[in-house]
Amino acid sequence: WMRLLRKEIICHEDELRKAIHVETGKPWQATQEDYQLLIDSLEFYAEEIKRYAPPTLNDIDKTHRHILTHSPVGVVVAYLSWNFPLLNLGYKLGPALASGCPIILKPSLKAPLSAYLVGAICHKIGLPKGLVNIIAGDDAEVGNYLSSSPIPAMLTLIGSINTGVKIMQAGATTIKRYSMELGGNTPYIILDDANLDKAAEILVALKYGNSGQICVAPNRVFVHSEVKDAFIGKVLALTQKMKLGFGSDESITMGPIIDKESRQRIHHLVSESVAQGANILAGGEFNPLEIGSFYPPTVITGVTPEMSIYQEEIFGPVISIIDFTDDEHVLELANDTDTGLASYVFTANQTRADFFAEFLEFGEIQINGIKYAIDLPHVGIKQSGIGCDCSRYALDDYFALTRISQAL
Repeated sequence: WMRLLRKEIICHEDELRKAIHVETGKPWQATQEDYQLLIDSLEFYAEEIKRYAPPTLNDIDKTHRHILTHSPVGVVVAYLSWNFPLLNLGYKLGPALASGCPIILKPSLKAPLSAYLVGAICHKIGLPKGLVNIIAGDDAEVGNYLSSSPIPAMLTLIGSINTGVKIMQAGATTIKRYSMELGGNTPYIILDDANLDKAAEILVALKYGNSGQICVAPNRVFVHSEVKDAFIGKVLALTQKMKLGFGSDESITMGPIIDKESRQRIHHLVSESVAQGANILAGGEFNPLEIGSFYPPTVITGVTPEMSIYQEEIFGPVISIIDFTDDEHVLELANDTDTGLASYVFTANQTRADFFAEFLEFGEIQINGIKYAIDLPHVGIKQSGIGCDCSRYALDDYFALTRISQAL
């Protein structure tokens, strides 16, 4: 079924990508990543499930023989964020189908169209009824009903920390499993020996790609004072090349914010930081195109830990720069958050790289580059998550383990 579904989805690529393009506003070329992850997930888990098996278990007393088996946990409810409609759907659909768990997909009301199209494709190929279910509606009303129901065995979410807490509260009517990828306050650390060109290019790609609406996008950009001016110059040069707009024009590099409320929230964070002493070097206009919900790529300096833009997840195209002089101090600043999703470090010194790799308190630590793929575990710690998305480790959430012990 997974291969058949993958084949049919490929036949509907243009239709699915158009749905993403229209409902999120992201540039046409950016819809490819969203669509491709769904394809990759179905392919990866169709193969990975063949290799997935419980480990063998030896009896240290030599008195028993032990066998470990696994079985599907049961019905899964998956709440999906709007920022990557098909990518997020693929994160959940792949392991659910591979494990044999019926799944109820609840897309965000802000971007439900592409999920419904996947549902239509499932129906078209004759997927057994009840295996994949898609329902949209009021997030609180539908979500609370699904979460509090005794039917689901697991609730999984891609969304904010507050939403995760509410889902767990509603789900407490019965004992359930939880797998959640939640928000973060990502540090992006540039040491004085870093490759500034590479660090600037990756930063701009993460912060302006999808209009900064990416869970692993840098939130606090720490730049060593020795290279701050040079680095800012490179970032500003790349920022000036960005083109806002909507449509199939390949010269468009950044689309709108998902809605006007989100744009207002982003602008409030920027305006508040300026009132508290930060400086705008680029962008910062409320609506440069005067239509829709666009917000320009923005660079601000002079950000301090007391500011809301430092403490909260921006989830928008704003680069907040903080300078530092000491490795131990910037490590302390980076870890001073109750979230722990992604983190980034740039340095040419392996000893310094090893230092940050050992002591950064985040589920993902990326050094001198960036890579995300369906075969790599995507995890958060602290308030940023429970469980795992992507890789073989995601399957652990969808299986229940059984031990069979027989006396010799």
